[in-house]
This record gives sequence, C-alpha cells and structure tokens, in this order.
Amino acid sequence: MALPRWGVLLVLAVVLLASCGAAPTDILYRVPEEQPPNTLIGSLASDQGLPDTGHLYKLEVGSPYLRVDGKTGDIYTTEIPIDRETLRDCRNLFPGDKCFLEFEVSITDMVKGIGSGPRLIEGRIEILDINDNTPQFSSPILTLSIPENTHIGALFSIPVATDKDSGDNGIAEYTLTAGPDADQLFSMQVVVDTDEKLPQLIVMGNLDREKKDSYDLNIRVVDGGKPPRASSALLRVTVTDQNDNAPKFERSQYEAELPENSPLGHSVLQVRANDADTGSNGEIDYSLHQAPETVQRLLRIDRSSGVIYVKGLVDREEENFLKFFVVARDRGPTSKSSKVLVTINVKDRNDNQPAIEIRGIGLVTHQDGVANISEDMPIGTPVALVQVSDRDEGENAVVTCVVAGDVPFQLRPASESANDRKRKYFLQTTTLLDYERVKDYRIEIVAVDSGNPALSSTNSLKVQVTDMNDNTPTFSPAMLEVDFAEGNHPGDKVLDVVATDADSGTNAELVYSIIELSATRLFEIDAVTGEVRVKNLLDREETERYEFRVTAADKGVPSKTGTATVVINVLDRNDNDPKFMLNGYSFSVNENMPPLNPVGVVTVTDADKGENSRVRLFVEPDNGKFVVQNGTGTILSSISFDREKESTYTFRLKAVDAGEPPRSSYVGVTINVLDENDNAPYVTKPANSSYTYLTPVTPLDTRVEVVEAEDIDAGPNAELYYSITGGNPYGLFEISPSSGEITLAQEFTGKHNGLHRLVVKVSDKGKPARHTTALVHVFVNDTKSNVSLIEALVGHSLYTPLDRDIAGDPNYALAQRSNILYGSLAGIAGVILVIVAVVVIRHRLQKDTKSGYQAGKKESKDLYAPKQGPKNGKGKKSKKGKAPKPAKPLEEDEEASLQKGLKFNLINDNVNDSPRIHLPLNYPPGSPDLGRHYRSNSPLPSIQLQPQSPSASKKHQAVQDLPATNTFVGTGDNNSTGSDQYSDYSYKANPPKYSNKQLPHRRVTFSTANQAQDLQDASQHSYYDSGLEESETPSSKSSSGPRIGPLALPEDHYERTTPDGSIGEMEHPENGKTRPQASSRRGDDR
Repeated sequence: MALPRWGVLLVLAVVLLASCGAAPTDILYRVPEEQPPNTLIGSLASDQGLPDTGHLYKLEVGSPYLRVDGKTGDIYTTEIPIDRETLRDCRNLFPGDKCFLEFEVSITDMVKGIGSGPRLIEGRIEILDINDNTPQFSSPILTLSIPENTHIGALFSIPVATDKDSGDNGIAEYTLTAGPDADQLFSMQVVVDTDEKLPQLIVMGNLDREKKDSYDLNIRVVDGGKPPRASSALLRVTVTDQNDNAPKFERSQYEAELPENSPLGHSVLQVRANDADTGSNGEIDYSLHQAPETVQRLLRIDRSSGVIYVKGLVDREEENFLKFFVVARDRGPTSKSSKVLVTINVKDRNDNQPAIEIRGIGLVTHQDGVANISEDMPIGTPVALVQVSDRDEGENAVVTCVVAGDVPFQLRPASESANDRKRKYFLQTTTLLDYERVKDYRIEIVAVDSGNPALSSTNSLKVQVTDMNDNTPTFSPAMLEVDFAEGNHPGDKVLDVVATDADSGTNAELVYSIIELSATRLFEIDAVTGEVRVKNLLDREETERYEFRVTAADKGVPSKTGTATVVINVLDRNDNDPKFMLNGYSFSVNENMPPLNPVGVVTVTDADKGENSRVRLFVEPDNGKFVVQNGTGTILSSISFDREKESTYTFRLKAVDAGEPPRSSYVGVTINVLDENDNAPYVTKPANSSYTYLTPVTPLDTRVEVVEAEDIDAGPNAELYYSITGGNPYGLFEISPSSGEITLAQEFTGKHNGLHRLVVKVSDKGKPARHTTALVHVFVNDTKSNVSLIEALVGHSLYTPLDRDIAGDPNYALAQRSNILYGSLAGIAGVILVIVAVVVIRHRLQKDTKSGYQAGKKESKDLYAPKQGPKNGKGKKSKKGKAPKPAKPLEEDEEASLQKGLKFNLINDNVNDSPRIHLPLNYPPGSPDLGRHYRSNSPLPSIQLQPQSPSASKKHQAVQDLPATNTFVGTGDNNSTGSDQYSDYSYKANPPKYSNKQLPHRRVTFSTANQAQDLQDASQHSYYDSGLEESETPSSKSSSGPRIGPLALPEDHYERTTPDGSIGEMEHPENGKTRPQASSRRGDDR
C-alpha cells in the first residue's frame, strides 16, 4: 500500500533537513588574473590524490571561466579571461581582502559505472591581482584653494587617485612637478592613513594674491606593479582671501544599517560638521566625495543638513555594504574642507524564495528537463544533482527540500561542507527500475526556507527508463592458438574467430575488431566474418610469438562486447647467418705466455632457432698456432709468444650453423703480443778495450765519450738510463742519463794524470729493470807517445775487479816527494843507460845479421803474455854453464796479481798446441762478467811455437801477440776500432762466407825440422795459420789461438815468411799476378 504523497514529503523533510555553515573548502588553488586560454591551474588527480585512471571528471560549477579534463581532472582556463576587478564576488572588496572563484567537479567511476554514484569535489581558486589597471585621478584638472598669507609649512590635502588593482599593484607614490614660478613656493608629502596614501601640498613660501592668484602644478601617480603604470593630472592652486578654519566633523567616521528594499527617500544617516569661522566662512555644504557608481546610484546627501537618503532600490543580495567619503566645505571666499568615512551595512529581509536547480551529474545528461536512465541501474544510482539555495542570509537562508510524491527516488546530501545559502543533493534511485512496468517518472522537488513568513518553491524533472542490452557476445574457446611459418606472403589467412550473442535484433548483430593497435599493423580481421589475415611478412627472429585480443561488439545501446585472445606461434626457417658480436676482434697477450692458454673470447650468435642456431667455429688459415673452442668461443694459443720475433698475428674465424643448407660468416682476429722485459740492454759503443785520450788542460764540459746501447724490447722496457757506478772517485766525469754522453765535470790536476776506468751502468726502465755494464777508459797525459803502455794499462784494467777504482796516478804524492832524489839519480842513470843501450844495439845488430829475422819476437815486455823459456836455444844461459832455469811459475810472476783478479790458467799441454784461455764459471765479487759479456773478443795471449830439435836456428818461429780487445753484451758496431799496438784492423760482425770469386789471403808461417827433409818430403812440412785474414782483426777470432794443421785453402793464397825474414811472393786470386807482401805489421806503424 502506497503512502499518501504528503506523508512521504513529511518523512523526507525530517530526514533531509540540514543546515550549512560557512566553513571553507579544503581544495584551494591560486592563479593570476588575465591568464591566456588553456593555462593549467591545478590537477585534482595528482594534487589531491584522486584517481587518475578509470574515472570521469566533469565540471559542475565554474563555467565559463574554467574547464576540466575528463580523464585527469586537470583544471584549465578558457577563452573568457578571469578579470579580478569584474568578478561579481570581488567588486566591493576591502583592501587586503582576497578574491575567490568557486568550482565544483563530479567524479564518476567508469569501471563500476554510474550506478556506483559520482563523487562531488568543491574547491576555490584565489584570483591573484596583476597590474592591469592604471591609477587615475578623478579629473584631469584638480583644483585646490589656498588663502593668501598662509604660513609656511601649512598642509593642504590633494584629491587622491584610485587604482582598481590592489596590494603591491595599487598606488605606490605621488610626485609633484612645479614650474619656475612655483618651484620655491610648493612641495608635496605623502602620508599613509589606514593603508591609503594621501598626498598633501606643503606651502614653502609667502603667497600674495595681488601678485599672482593661481599656479599650475603637475601631479603624477605611479602604482607598484612590474612594470609600473602611471598617469598625471594638472593641479591648479588658486590663491584666495584668508579663511582661518576648516569644517570639522563631530565623528571620525560614521556607520549605519540600512534594511534592504527600504523605500525611496528613507533617511539613513546624518553627518555633522562645525566651523569656528563666522559668516560665510562658517557656513558648510555637504557632498559625496569620490563615491563609487553604486553609491551615487543608491544614495544622496542633503547639501545643507548632511542627511543621507535612499535614492534607489537597495538589494542586499547585490550590495551588502556601501562605503564612501563625505566632504564638508565652508562657503568662504577661500573655502576650506574636511572629509569623513561613511560605512552603511545593508540588512537582510526574507525577500527571496529558495532556488532549486536540477542538472545532470557525471554521465547522466539532461535535455529539456528530461533525464534518461537504464533499467539495469543499481539502487542508489544518481539521476541528477539538485542544488537548493537562498540569496537571503541567516534564518532566511535555511532551506528544507524534499521529493514530493510516491516515486522511487530520494535526495542524498552530495557535499559534506555546510552552507546555509547553498546545499547540494544527489537525486538517486531507491529501488530497481523496470522498463516493462514503468517507462518514465515525473519527480517534483519542494524547497521551503525558514523566514517569517516562510517562502517556498518547486521544480520538477522527468526521468525516462530505457531498455538495456542484457547479454554479452562470447567466444568459444576464449583463447585461440595457431602455428604459422615465417616467410609468408601478405594476405595469407591465419585463422577464423567466431562469437555468439544471446540477444536478438540489433543487440545480436556483431562487429569484430582487433583491440591492440600494435597488432593491427601486422594483422587484420574481417568485421563481419571474423577471418584473420596477415598483412606483412613475419620474421620469427624479430617476434616469435604474437598475442592480441579480438573483440566482438553487438549493436545494442549501450553496446556490449566480448573478447578472445589469439596466439600465433611463428615457426623458424634458416634465414639468418651466424653473427659475431663485433666486426673485428683484437686481443693483447703477454709474451712468453705458455702454450694452450686462452688469448681471447669471441661471441657469435644466430638469430635462428634449434639446429639452425647451433654454430661451430673454425680458424682460417689453420697453421696450428691457434685453436678455438666451440661452445665457449675461447681462442687458445698453441705456441709461446716472443714479441721480438713476431709481435702481431692475424687470422680469420669462420662460423657455420647447422641449418639446411648451412650458413656461415667470417670475422678477423688480431693478436697483439705485449712486451715483457726479458732482454737486457747491450752496449754497441765503445769497446771495453778502447780508450779516449785527454790532455790535462782539457776544458770543462768537453765531450769525452758517448756510450751507445740498445735494447730489443719495446716501450719502457727499451728506454735506457745511463749512470756511472764506479771509477769516478773525484767526480771528474758526469754522464747524461738519457743520451749516455760523458762530459768533463771538473778540471784535471797533477794527480789525475794516468788511466781512468769508468764503470757505466746501462739500465732499462722495465719492471723489474735489467742492466748491463760498460767500461770507458780515459787516459789523461800531456802526450800519448807510449801507446803500448797505454794499451797495457787498459788491458790490466780489464782484469781488475770493478769494485776497485782506476783513476789517475796512485803514486802521485810519493812521486812529488821523491822528485829531488830521483832527479839526482836520473843524471847518473842516464849516462849509464846510454852506454848500455849502445852496447845492446850493436850486439842485437850482429845477432840479427847472423840469425835473420825471428818472427814474433817481442820488443817490449808484454804484461799479458805467459812466461817462457829461452827461444831457439839462444836465450841467456845461466851462470857457470848451468842448465837453463825452468820458466818462472805464473803465480810468481809480476803479473800474478792481475791473474788473481781473473783466475785464468794458461794450459800448454803440448808444445805444438796453441795456448788457450780457460775462463772460470764463477768469478770473484767485483770482477767483470767476461764470460757473459765478451763475445769471442777476449784478449789473445802471445802464441809461440816451441823448438822441436836442437837445430833451432834452422826452424822459423812465428809469435803472434794479440792485445786485449773486447766488447760487452751486444753485437757491437759493424766497424769498431781496436787498441792493438801491432796492426790496424777493423772488426766486422758476422763476416760473410767465402765466395768462389775471391778467396781470402791469410798469413802463414812455414818451418821445417831440417832442410834435407824439407826437400825430400813435403808432407813433413810444419806450418800454422795465424788465423788472420786481410780483413780480420784479432778480436774477431776465437781466443783459442791460431789454427795449426793443414791449410784450409790452397797454398797460393797464403803469405810465406822465410826464415831469413823475407817475404815470399803470392799470386793474386783475381789477376794471377804476384805481389810482394810485408813481413809483419807492427803497432808502431799506425
């Protein structure tokens, strides 16, 4: 049984009765006025934490100044600019008051649908003032009367300017400009009264009306905006007769209340002012001063009495207060005035009925007072937003509203904020709607205020129920999967999709489509039949599996759709070559790395699948130096690297897949061998046995010698550093660490004469560093006439341990003290030596005449030759006819000390064997490492053939004395100068083999045991090869001495030396001619 209509109305009135306060809303944005269209003010989703997807935002209140993005809730300005000075709620603001623009936005959950009900968001936008208005005076010409004889310093108020802007954009300053006639008479000051700047004119001089009765000044006003705005006016000062007193109001300000709708002529307020003057100077006229247009339209003032009357219809809803100034001016010839502020508050009367506004909400739109709603909407679905307001205030604005009649709808508060003047409700369903039972409803809403008497109003809405599309198209099965080979043709059919709909008519007519936009680039579906075709060529390597959704939508209103998932598996074909990750590979390895160690890894991929992607690697050309591991791509070396032999290896890798047919690719590989410091430097210049001669007066910084060395390593391992580590106790010499140049650092003195042996250390900069040692000999003396002595000293130093300094004359001090004694003895010894020399020379000449030349006989003592017995039986006999003494043992000889430094032995097992030098494997500390550094350049001792028969006089003996000449580690120069005092020679490394065209000439000494045997049997001839070719030096031969035995070359290519010292003839190998040969070469011939 349905309740009576008014019964329902009373029940709803009790339930929905509510009042609203003036609490401010929570959402507040700020934006300057006059912003261009589409300026973003704020985002409800991001700023307020509201949903940003699946919801619809709709602006309910705020147009035409605002618009809202339906998806994000972003609030923008529109084509209509927001002018702060013209907004209705901001026209009559007090200075410092803020201007607000209210807005309302509804949010509808699109996932749940409109049945879930929208959410209403309220907010305010503070409109910030910009400097878009210029301050203006009330008139372009301002007049000001000043009585003559006004005392200096008197102040007179200047009419103020007005600026519609506020705050910093309001009036900032006044300036006064006077002409030459008034410049000394007037100035201006500005005082501040309740945030208002008041300009005042200051009298600076005496005014005489008879001389001049008026002055024109220019006053300029400027606001505080950026950029500032300014205007000017003409201030005309009129000099009048003297009027002593200005009118004075009884109150400093006046306030009154005026009920709205007061009749015309209603007295509102009377202002009073008094003037102490008499006569016309004491009579006062009242007027409104710079009153706004609204005040002039609604009020007037009696000129004589000061009573303010109602002039027009006063409506509180339009103007709730009036604020203006009243000026009182006396009637004297030089009138004076004063002003007072008047404020009139308009009092409310219940003269407005409640207003009911019904509008659409969210997705529910209204057209011509009709709202359409589907029958399937759930209970509580909002149909409309009802706003009830009353322009009155207080109790007159408290409104009660209800839904009249027996309808399945009710009002529910839409906002939690309380506002007596404006309340919002959702009109929502209370039961399920059925289109087949009721197709439409007429809903009447009644609103009643609380005034006395109460006022009411009604409004209605027609709601039409629409039929629904009950069933959704369905696919069976919901997932369709198919295999499709790559390399297809565009337009090939992939599969058919089919959906069904239980509805009928247009609600069952289906339209097929692909949902994903990315899938439509490759596939298309027939909208009617559901046939899916491929549009482009598919590449499995690019995409192996495609998955997208297709939809079937019916033609119902609203349309319903069903979806299915389509999966297309792309089958592989061998259409891709193996691919290396890089276009070329370069690896670096350390030299001396053992074989079968990895030197690098290559990566190869094949975009195909299965057997088509299985790749094997091969080295080309396969020279056995490198192998590659399949699976890991690791390159292994089969050799050990030596950078000095080969620093770079290049080859190719071939990658072959297992497809049918197979595909392959190549890549270049470079292996760079990094250097290790595995080679020590070697000295190429000078030879250890060479020396440099300097005079004692050699100037400083003279270059003595340059030590040259090489290192076959590279980089820092080959950068050399030179230093003197021994033999320089006096600091006479210094060496350049980088170039090896030795220069004289100090001047020589007497004790510095003699041989200096500098021990130079040549180190590389490797880690750890390697080094070698070179000996540099410097002989300091006034002359070098005794070359043999110098070379003997050099040879002696070679066997002196390196920790002993050889630097000049060690007996210099003793020699100085013994000079006197030696001088006395020298005279006596000189005479004796002359006599002995004459005798010895004559005796030797006689002996040579008898015996002939003895090859190899030494003319001076050789410190490095082994001691020997008498030669050819002609040696000095012992006293009293005793047998000759055996040769003195080498340990007892004067060279024993030198021999100890090197500890070598002369082995003379047989008189026919040449003596050889045997170097020990271990050397005493400090001794030169001759075994390591001397490359077959060790000094050769004297070579002697011992007599084999008593008839020694018939045997020719050849003695070859070879001096010490050597170099340290290294091949040396191609042409090095030795220090042999017997011959000139040049040393060449690695001499070429003998050619067939030119045979070398060698010097050979022949001897026979007896002449008769020599004539009868040539096989008994004995001879030996001195081991010297024409182009060879002693240092280029082995230290094992001369070769003895059969000649390696024909006899014609040897020089013959006869026992009488003459030289035989030898046939030249080229022209067959003979030419004489010198018997010997002496070091003195150089």
